[in-house]
Amino acid sequence: MATDWLGSIVSINCGESLGVYQGRVSAVDQVSQTISLTRPFHNGVKCLVPEVTFRAGDITELKILEIPGPGDSRQCGDLQQAEMGIPGVGCQVGPSQNGTGKVLKKPISSSAPQNIPRRTDTKNQDIIISPQQQCSKSYMDRHMETLTQSKGFRRRHNSWSSSSRHPNQVTPKKSGLKNGQMKSKDDECFGDDIDEIPDTDFDFEGNLALFDKAAVFEEIETYERRSGTRSRGTPNEKPARYRHDENILESEPIVYRRIVVPQNANKEFCTDSGLVVPSVSYELHKKLLSVAEKHGLTLERRLEMTGVCASQMALSLLGGPNRLNPKNVHQRPTVALLCGPHVKGAQGISCGRHLSNHDVHVILFLPNFVKMLESITNELNLFSKTQGQQVSSVKDLPDTPVDLVINCLDCHENAFLRDQPWYKAVVDWANQNRAPVLSIDPPINEMEQGIDAKWSLALGLPLPLGERAGRVYLCDIGIPQKVFQEVGINYHSPFGCKFVIPLHST
Repeated sequence: MATDWLGSIVSINCGESLGVYQGRVSAVDQVSQTISLTRPFHNGVKCLVPEVTFRAGDITELKILEIPGPGDSRQCGDLQQAEMGIPGVGCQVGPSQNGTGKVLKKPISSSAPQNIPRRTDTKNQDIIISPQQQCSKSYMDRHMETLTQSKGFRRRHNSWSSSSRHPNQVTPKKSGLKNGQMKSKDDECFGDDIDEIPDTDFDFEGNLALFDKAAVFEEIETYERRSGTRSRGTPNEKPARYRHDENILESEPIVYRRIVVPQNANKEFCTDSGLVVPSVSYELHKKLLSVAEKHGLTLERRLEMTGVCASQMALSLLGGPNRLNPKNVHQRPTVALLCGPHVKGAQGISCGRHLSNHDVHVILFLPNFVKMLESITNELNLFSKTQGQQVSSVKDLPDTPVDLVINCLDCHENAFLRDQPWYKAVVDWANQNRAPVLSIDPPINEMEQGIDAKWSLALGLPLPLGERAGRVYLCDIGIPQKVFQEVGINYHSPFGCKFVIPLHST
């Protein structure tokens, strides 16, 4: 009877154009030769309509995936192919010449529906396969993997015996012993009841609180102490604890001495990397410059190198790329350059020329003298070709604070210049302007300076500068290493990849 198959889950292949449908048989019309599926799936995707109907001519293959058990409201059995006009269980259908589909009949021993126990009823029982079920059983075995991979479709797993066994042979349970009862391998994998899964979430915090870490570590240390396998020091020794800003490898900074002077240094400095840079006396420094000039490092070269290094440091103090770029033309920095009539003043003029070339507004103060040094005359000639402004009176200096004051008034020899009226007037202006001061090659601490500097730039090797010199920087003016050795200095360059480096008092 066609009604015996109502409730069965089937798979209908309608060819490449319509695809494959799965669902539960809800109606079979023998007159119109149609079959209807409820809650259908099309190619593994759930259909939007609750029910679809197929004509026998559109069906190319029909597979019975699940037969309802005795507990269902409907009974299932062998489909009467003559009444239904569509393929039966485990049988193939091919298109006929008229396109209506050809029925391939398979003789069966009985047309009465066969009761197949459901999985819930056979959990602890053996399954017997009757001869009438061989057709559907073999078909299910071939398409079991296809069914389990379909989207949105679930199927209860049934254990079937191998098709090669006798139809009436009893299939015993496979291996697996649980609670004293034999279970099949399939039940061991898939047989857990879903109701046994706990609904509550796992309490991680509560379970973590059950772990007494202090007691466990105490037990470990006690065992290591007794067995003599302690690997974290002696029993009474506690590991040192360090803060985040402490060095765990060295308790004291490493001291590198790669520069040795022939006489004891009055003061020592160190670089950021820990390299010690000793200071030298003015006499040794003067001798070093004289030997370098004898080997070709002329005064003009030294002035140019000093001007470049001093201007680089000044540009950094003025803000560097954040201040000096084409978008900040309205924030053009102003530098007041105070120079005296000596070589130190010539170094300042060279620095002012480079600053002016970098679009810095430079105001150069230089007092009028009847006779100037040749180095000053040459530097002034070059400075006049820039946009810098030169003044000789304190009244022409700006009344408002400037961005930076570069001090080159003092020198090592001509101490009488500090008694001149122009010198005192410039010192008073610099102290009242309240701008930060950069001093280039300042004199040693025995000579009193009139202007307190925030930064000081030393040349080659530093002199023993006092506290009024501020923070000391060192610049490389290009003295070769063998020139240092000639004056008795064992020298290794502390500059690395830079030409100007900071020095720290030790």
